[in-house]
Amino acid sequence: MRRRADLLFVAAAILASATPAQAADRQSISIAPGRLGEAAIALGRQTGASIGMSDQALAGLATQGVEGSLTVEAALKRLLKGTRATARRIDARTWRIERMRIASAPAASPAPPVPPAPAPEAPPAEIIVTASKRDTPLPRYAGMVEALDNGVFTSAQAASGTATLLARIASLSSTHAGNGRNKLFIRAIADSGVAGPTQATTGQYLGDMRLNYAAPDPDLKLYDVGRVEVLEGPQGTLYGAGSLGGIIRIMPNAPNLGDYGGQVSAGLSATQHGDPGGDLSATLNLPIVAEKLALRVVGYGVQEGGYIDDVNRGEDDVNRVRTWGGRAALRFAPDENWTIDLNGVYQHIDGDDAQYATRSVGRLQRASAVSQPYFSDYLLANLRIERQWDSLRFVSSTGYVRHELAESYDATQPGSAPALFRQDNKVDIFSTENRLVRDLDNGLGWILGAAYLQSTSDIHRSLTSYGTAAVLPEIIPNVPVIGSGRAAPATGVRNSVKEATLFGEASFEPVKGLIATIGGRLTNSRLSGEALEPVAALSSVDIARAEAQADRNETIFLPSASLLTDAIPDVTLYARFQQGFRPGGLAVDDQRVRRYQNDRISTFELGFRKGVPGRDPLALSANVAYTDWRDIQADVTDRIGLPTTANIGDGRIYTVEGRIVLRPLSALTLDGSFIYNDSKLSRPAQFLRALSYEGESLSLPNVANLGGRLALDYRMALAQDMSLHLNGAARYVGKSRLGVGPILGQTQGDYVDTSLTASITRGPVQYSLSLTNLLDSNGNRFSLGTPFDLRSDYYTPLRPRTLRIGIDFAF
Repeated sequence: MRRRADLLFVAAAILASATPAQAADRQSISIAPGRLGEAAIALGRQTGASIGMSDQALAGLATQGVEGSLTVEAALKRLLKGTRATARRIDARTWRIERMRIASAPAASPAPPVPPAPAPEAPPAEIIVTASKRDTPLPRYAGMVEALDNGVFTSAQAASGTATLLARIASLSSTHAGNGRNKLFIRAIADSGVAGPTQATTGQYLGDMRLNYAAPDPDLKLYDVGRVEVLEGPQGTLYGAGSLGGIIRIMPNAPNLGDYGGQVSAGLSATQHGDPGGDLSATLNLPIVAEKLALRVVGYGVQEGGYIDDVNRGEDDVNRVRTWGGRAALRFAPDENWTIDLNGVYQHIDGDDAQYATRSVGRLQRASAVSQPYFSDYLLANLRIERQWDSLRFVSSTGYVRHELAESYDATQPGSAPALFRQDNKVDIFSTENRLVRDLDNGLGWILGAAYLQSTSDIHRSLTSYGTAAVLPEIIPNVPVIGSGRAAPATGVRNSVKEATLFGEASFEPVKGLIATIGGRLTNSRLSGEALEPVAALSSVDIARAEAQADRNETIFLPSASLLTDAIPDVTLYARFQQGFRPGGLAVDDQRVRRYQNDRISTFELGFRKGVPGRDPLALSANVAYTDWRDIQADVTDRIGLPTTANIGDGRIYTVEGRIVLRPLSALTLDGSFIYNDSKLSRPAQFLRALSYEGESLSLPNVANLGGRLALDYRMALAQDMSLHLNGAARYVGKSRLGVGPILGQTQGDYVDTSLTASITRGPVQYSLSLTNLLDSNGNRFSLGTPFDLRSDYYTPLRPRTLRIGIDFAF
């Protein structure tokens, strides 16, 4: 995995002894196959030589291993064999890896063309867990991690965004209210399926910049993404609040300082029972000053055809979704030790209508009185600065996010005029993190950092009735019903949090073969909340009391510890303990403003890992975890049916998961994984205790009891410049409940989702054909329709069988 420190310059001048070895001395060298960036660092550490490179693209080249008693020059020649790079000696101890220059040949008589020799297969690279913030090799990482590199993202999968990650990772789950409206859960750390003001349980990052806080998944498209890492949680020490279940870290491809290039892709899709769709994207990399300054720009547009019919309004395929947006990255490298990145992201999602259907009406049908459109606007700006001193790195990341999600729900009551409830959530996030990292051999080292985050969430609500009678019946208690399509405000809420944090983590080897890691995060949170546009019936005294309770300071320390051993060859055993938390805030419950307090989670896990997926013929991993969750925050519904947040009590979760990856042939990979969850609300809050059966506890919401995935991947060379790639997968999602209690107790899940993709690449052009939901299953992904009617048999169906044809062109 490409190290962040290698993006412009790899400085590996670590002294092997008090007297530096000369370049001509033979030394014992042992370097595993992997990326050139990691290999150069390892060679520098083992020999005391300083080895640099100014073109970040070279750091990602695959290299063969080197073993034996060699000089630095000989080792470099072996590492660079078959690559497009060469090594130039600067002085007795310093080498520079450069892009190989191909001299122009003098004019001569044309010779018969000679077919190029087949390129040797690049050795699989070592997996580096960069989301650990210390670039830890996978065998030395204590925990469950999924790492997806750019080889798995076709243009069709990039267009699907988060849905692609859900299809590939068994421990990742989601609600399915619509693109940009979903809550993501890792492992079984799920609070509820309703969207309220509470903070997410899963942290999402673009590089080092936080994507979300008190809002759903922004569902950024995965175009020009080099890697995605999913770390199971809690991840409180390194990532702080909102990482109870874990984190998802998306790493876009960085600007290339040396090469001009890009890619264009286009696709057309046809959905059975629905409308056609399409997608278009373009990527351009533009070096402005060679090896100093470069710009990389990505733009895209995606339309997903609708497939749900509204029989009451006589409209077909109402749930069409359009997404468009892009990213821009500017990289400046003033010298070999500095990297400065300026990044920007914008994405807009426009949904014509809600995504749910009603079983009693018919397959892929419902009967609504009004349309329920929604939109999501997402804007991000980030400045990242990195400075490298040999094995020491300083990283500073500062940025701003503006995220607005506007939703609408059918609020029509039986026998009444059509009505629509709207909710608009505007979230602003400012965050900065500054850390100092020292990476030593084999995952040893330390990190020390400070961070500050400020987030404000404004939720505005309104009710619109389209009735024209002189007197209209009340829909929400104490909220006026004006009629004639005019909106009346309902009580909203503003929550603000300011977090100042110090964190640190260190890994050391007390005895050979045993690595201990300890860490901690100290966070001071300043919380405040207030009611927005309160209805006239609300008592100003009650509002003032709730706001006073919400205005408070909290200081929390989150410890972490792990033990790991690789004393058994090619096997890693580990034990890990870590905590996480979410701050409290204000919520509106039955048009009253109430406070909810912070929750805290503690997880202890045992696991093992054998081999590295994609590198070894057999790779195994398994994990058993126990989670204790106190004062669980959950987005629930109040007596009226509106989303609100409350502490629902204490819970516990047992989790067992495993994965096996086989490579019976160099071209064939078989991948199987499963996860089993047993969750209970062991001590329900007072308002939920009446719902518990005698001697039995309630299950936590949105936690499937069982999930699994089977996949195959086959790659074959058809000719000198032509290759075939086949990929097929089937994922099972087990049963879960929408929420807590009989009203939100509807079941969901228990379905199989399937996909098949084939692509042929010839030179710079790739032709692809993909098919999703091969069986045209009608499985229920999510049982919530409109919160104003929680007793109908709503379900959110899988997208019906969809065929896509696409073409990609690289230049």
